[in-house]
Amino acid sequence: SGFSVVISKVSTGSYKRQVYEVPSGKQLVDQALIDRITWATWTSVLGDEVIGIWSRHAEKADVNCACVSHSGINLVTGDDFGMVKLFDFPCPEKFVRTWF
Repeated sequence: SGFSVVISKVSTGSYKRQVYEVPSGKQLVDQALIDRITWATWTSVLGDEVIGIWSRHAEKADVNCACVSHSGINLVTGDDFGMVKLFDFPCPEKFVRTWF
């Protein structure tokens, strides 16, 4: 039978992304390897792929949650101001237009 590795990405309270193998708990630090991972789901507000969710005047804690659609083409976020915003995914450009 085949061998598979489960990888989990977490965001820390200090706004860093960390990637781990499950269940070993071994942290992956090879950025080239991490960059090649195709994630089954995305719920992080951190990363180059979601830089565009941050408005010009947003603080790090303003955006609370994010989720990529199953098709992988849309991203929805929720923030401290009660706004739910829709973006194209990925959105690596700063200050992109949102679809409310």
